[in-house]
Amino acid sequence: MPEQPQLRARGRRTRDPHAVEPGWAPELQKARVYEQILLDVILGELPPGARLDEQALARRYDAGLAGVREALGRLALEGLVERRPRAGTTVAPLDLVDVRQAFEARRLIEPHCAALAARHATPADVAELQSALEGAAAAARDGDARALVEMDQRFHAAIARATRNPTLARIVLPLQHKAARFWIYSMVEDTLEERIAEIGRHLVVVDCIARHDEEAAEAAMLNILGAFSDNVKRSTSGAPRSGRALS
Repeated sequence: MPEQPQLRARGRRTRDPHAVEPGWAPELQKARVYEQILLDVILGELPPGARLDEQALARRYDAGLAGVREALGRLALEGLVERRPRAGTTVAPLDLVDVRQAFEARRLIEPHCAALAARHATPADVAELQSALEGAAAAARDGDARALVEMDQRFHAAIARATRNPTLARIVLPLQHKAARFWIYSMVEDTLEERIAEIGRHLVVVDCIARHDEEAAEAAMLNILGAFSDNVKRSTSGAPRSGRALS
């Protein structure tokens, strides 16, 4: 079997799925900044413990200070960054107890979300879910961690929206963001076959939702979370060797 490619976080910025053409409204610009900082925290490009300077972030993401401050505020509420008087803002450490608790909550909530999505999903919702996973196999073969994480974020966000329950979405998405930081560690250790199998589990959920099969969608989401949890337990059996998840 040929050697598997190493996952890598590519320096380029892929097109943001929520972006629009020049003339953005301020709220869309702020959402873009939040999504970019979130993704870099998940990938470890902004590593645990890193100090986050607002001016530097504004330059990095070609954004205004207001958008950066709002993004950091949202990330602080999610527990992904820490803001302390006089000490400034830093990326939150990786906490195994915290992520295990997040997984426990996800296993209770996300299967129900998948069932609700199967009940309420419109053709547009199904198309969004299918679009979220387009190119996933190619990204897995290329070891493109950024693309895989972006796809996973879009997938879970699309399911949350399809539930037609904004309260559930507000609860589950921050839990998913927190867990995704540890998914990076498990992906580094996964074989190509394991990554392709993970994509297949996601596609099963999409199929169940498209068929409006609530029971099957719930079981399929449990299958994703079970595999994800096992991978994270394996990859975090010891302390991470460094603050940077990817090389």
